[in-house]
Amino acid sequence: MVGPPSHAEVAALTFVLKEAPVSERQIWITTFDLERLSSLIDGVRATGPQKKAYLGELEKELERARVVDPEKIPGDVITMNSVVRIRDLESGEEMQYTLVFPSDARIEEGRISILSALGTALIGYRVGDTIEWKVPSGQKRWKVEGILYQPEASGHYDR
Repeated sequence: MVGPPSHAEVAALTFVLKEAPVSERQIWITTFDLERLSSLIDGVRATGPQKKAYLGELEKELERARVVDPEKIPGDVITMNSVVRIRDLESGEEMQYTLVFPSDARIEEGRISILSALGTALIGYRVGDTIEWKVPSGQKRWKVEGILYQPEASGHYDR
């Protein structure tokens, strides 16, 4: 497993993130989330064509992610069950969502599925990051304004 980054690594990563094109930014994922998301992907593939549209994108995100133990994930990273505040860079509208597994998704309650376009886009990004993602209505850009709750930062390593 990869240990926590040193101060020098964080400084270097911060510089790289500010200079890197959005599509090349490093994302983070916990071993626990990776395990559960991999099982989810396998299960969805086995059941049929529904929700397959974003499976490939989710797999790409997981493949490029820096994987760390839940105890070592930075507190400003969006993980599963995180409550996040994002801003649409086109409209300026701010939104708050909880990133959840499909069975827990309730859009009217602000709980979005990891298998939705926005859910797939959010996983692993950090506060301050700009996310560009193709959604059914076209290309969208959001800025991660804050994380109101991250399970791991609250000592909940199994959510």
